[in-house]
Amino acid sequence: MKTSLKIDLTFEQILGVVMKLSKPQKIKLSKELEKEEIYNKLSILLKTFKTKELDSKIINEEIEKIRQEIYDKKKY
Repeated sequence: MKTSLKIDLTFEQILGVVMKLSKPQKIKLSKELEKEEIYNKLSILLKTFKTKELDSKIINEEIEKIRQEIYDKKKY
């Protein structure tokens, strides 16, 4: 039997929990959030062009560009 629990948390509460994570856990969380951002940007891109002619090569190139942008932002 699964039990569902709904808890309303503020951003500050979530941030407090995140700050208590270990460095490896923070890195893992960061990567997961990064994946979500890449997915969102790719979805917007696909909706913009609305084509079935995009192949995996083009998609992978765009993903790599976005990853590089994210990496470059983290340098500063």
